Amino acid sequence: MYLKKYNLKNKFSLITGAGKGLGKACALALAEAGSNLILISRTEKDLNNLEKIVKKKKVKCKTYVCDLTNYNRIKEIINQQTKIDILINNAGTNIPEHFLEVKKNNMDKIVNINIKAAFNVANLVANKMIVAKNRKKIGGAIINMSSQMGHVGGSIRSVYNMTKFGIEGLTKGMAIDLAKYNIRVNTIAPTFVITPMTKKFLKNKKFKREVLNSIPLGRFAEMSEISSAVVFLASDAASMITGTSLLVDGGWTAK
Repeated sequence: MYLKKYNLKNKFSLITGAGKGLGKACALALAEAGSNLILISRTEKDLNNLEKIVKKKKVKCKTYVCDLTNYNRIKEIINQQTKIDILINNAGTNIPEHFLEVKKNNMDKIVNINIKAAFNVANLVANKMIVAKNRKKIGGAIINMSSQMGHVGGSIRSVYNMTKFGIEGLTKGMAIDLAKYNIRVNTIAPTFVITPMTKKFLKNKKFKREVLNSIPLGRFAEMSEISSAVVFLASDAASMITGTSLLVDGGWTAK
């Protein structure tokens, strides 16, 4: 009875940054739960490889190569869709720099992807969601990928902090505005996960040790632990949860 609420059969999930890392893990987890997929990434090769895996799970899959800072292109892709029930607003980036040494072009890049593109995607998808005749009955879910750094400060991460705190605020505002359509909006806030993006940062042994010492559970998160949380928030099992953040941080923010 209860586990049926996790079934996403006949749902359509749009995932940004789907080609690798957390985006790929989320795509596979949603497919296992029965959802059809709309995958967006900058890299065609990554999408092609993922599509081959997804097809074995017997769900529908569409792929699109797109730079999310290209507003017209992302608008075109979203407008082409017949139905979107779930958005995993996952694409993001980080360029660690001390606050006093932040380069403007680096700040612009992080803000353009983590905030502006995330806002634009969410706005376009939400407008697509609300036109569904039975939206209030079937509901919808938007999950913005945040970070524990959207809840606490971090050394050499001031710009990243700024964008993730921004995502947390955006999520709360969206949740209020979209509640009347039965569209729930939440964030997932992971600790450090071993992904292509974090691997390069964790090559620094001192930094790696500092990170592990900050996680009471004493280890990095697994991608499956994040993607499982995404499936939960996307499903009817979380039908009364909106405007909040699910921290998957091993206790980092509990201290």
